[in-house]
Amino acid sequence: MKSGGVKIYALTVVLAGVLAALGLANMDRFQKADSRAMGRKVRPVPVETALIERGPIELKRVFSGELEALAEFVVAPKVAGRVERVMVNLSDRVKRGQVVAELDNDEYVQAVAQAEADLAVSVANLSEARSALENAGREFKRTESLVKRGIASDSEFDAAKQDKLAKEARLKVAAAQVNKAESSLETAKIRLGYTRVTADWTGGDEYRVVAERYVDEGQTVTANARLLLIVELNPIVGIFHVTEKDYAHLQPGQQVSLTTDAYPDEVYTGRIERIAPIFRQSTRQARVEMSIENPDYRLKPGMFMRSTVVLSSVPETTIVPAGSLTMRDDVSGLFIVSEDGASVSWRRVKVGIREGDRLQVEGEGLSGRVVTLGQQLLDDGAPITIPSEKGPSAGTKASAP
Repeated sequence: MKSGGVKIYALTVVLAGVLAALGLANMDRFQKADSRAMGRKVRPVPVETALIERGPIELKRVFSGELEALAEFVVAPKVAGRVERVMVNLSDRVKRGQVVAELDNDEYVQAVAQAEADLAVSVANLSEARSALENAGREFKRTESLVKRGIASDSEFDAAKQDKLAKEARLKVAAAQVNKAESSLETAKIRLGYTRVTADWTGGDEYRVVAERYVDEGQTVTANARLLLIVELNPIVGIFHVTEKDYAHLQPGQQVSLTTDAYPDEVYTGRIERIAPIFRQSTRQARVEMSIENPDYRLKPGMFMRSTVVLSSVPETTIVPAGSLTMRDDVSGLFIVSEDGASVSWRRVKVGIREGDRLQVEGEGLSGRVVTLGQQLLDDGAPITIPSEKGPSAGTKASAP
């Protein structure tokens, strides 16, 4: 073997020995580090907890909407004229049939006087026609007697007969004219009565309230022009709209509690009366109407309201704080505190109704206390400490129901 090859072989042997020594040293160091780690305890995770409860829970929804009048009645005159008086104003109570406005009636009074005069003339004509018919009847009988005696001719008899028939026709015309004049007089009186404008709504309460006034004294209005808007406020109607998700939970007769910005500390009670059978294409929502008692008229049409509806309820179930729900691998669950309060265990749950910060859950082993803060640092069986509970008995307090 040449001297160069011997040198290379020697260097290779030496290098291998050095690497082996270094590997043994590192292995020894790692083994010592592992032994120290094994001997050290896992540090408990500080958490906050809450009691797991049993009781009722409700699924509620709050819908925004507005108030509307139960019924609206527009007061309008049936004839044209100048407004002389308006007897009511905004917020005044009006009774059914009450006179609320008067129009200038001079023209209509004159029309009544003219109709009365025409009727008088017609009556006089009728009296004259009746008298003429009586004379014609007597003349006809006299001529008929003379004909039988051969004194009067047939032509004279025919003339008397024709005159009698003419007088009968004239009497019928006069009677018809009297009927026409009476009808004209009645029409004139009705039109005169229209100058006294009344609030004659049908159905509902006997009293309503003036919501709008459109005219003042002195204005000239046409027939059917709007004078007043009168509304019925008791009960008042609440309107809100719902999506398909909540639509199936609603039905007529359900109770609703509502509040308004005008009276934020007062809660009113309503009842769902009608639910629209269709959804609006523009909003994909359905209209819901409810009836609200309003005897003191404090609630007004146009007010904004918030309606709270109980969609479903469970009389007895397991309830935890909503903040205690934890997700692990897309699975919902809770960390339940052990009886000694020193560790936790993972429990899968099925989530139900949520009411504010209260949550309905279903699962096994759900009793005692549940972790509400710090659960993101936990695993099944992890040790915990509860800073809010001090002293050697902290574990016992954590498990107390």
